[in-house]
Amino acid sequence: MKKYVPLISLSLIICLVIYVFYRSDKTVINQMVIALVSRDSYHHWKTIICDLLPLQDYFIYSLPEGLWVFCITITSSFFRINFLWYRVEAAVFPLTLAFGMELCQLLHICNGRFDWVDLLFSFVFWWVAFHFTEAGPEKRSLRLRASFNSLSCLFSYSIVYLAHVIN
Repeated sequence: MKKYVPLISLSLIICLVIYVFYRSDKTVINQMVIALVSRDSYHHWKTIICDLLPLQDYFIYSLPEGLWVFCITITSSFFRINFLWYRVEAAVFPLTLAFGMELCQLLHICNGRFDWVDLLFSFVFWWVAFHFTEAGPEKRSLRLRASFNSLSCLFSYSIVYLAHVIN
């Protein structure tokens, strides 16, 4: 998986830049940035970046989810999950998770707005990662252990919390 680290890192940096400069100040990551630099400095730089590089709404709202699904699909590709008598590739769960989150938004169970474009971005990025990641024939059972692959997988799933909007 180490050969995918630059690609994963670039994808997550793009997500971070979009969230910090284009999304609501009430996301967890933006509250962390404001705590580090000051609200005035944050708004100053946010205004400069948004003026220099205006983005379409689908880049602001759908691309980060697609890139996140891409990253968690890559990190999940090296594992399988044993459930009763079945072995399931862990790489199918990112798509299930993305569709589940959109369904929760549609049913107003969680914050956010249901969007077909989000589903399209998630599916396309999942498909690319699923079909082009070379994980090898022997996938390990997903367990909590302190290996680079399992910690990367856990980290990539957990960063979705940083996008949470605080009410």
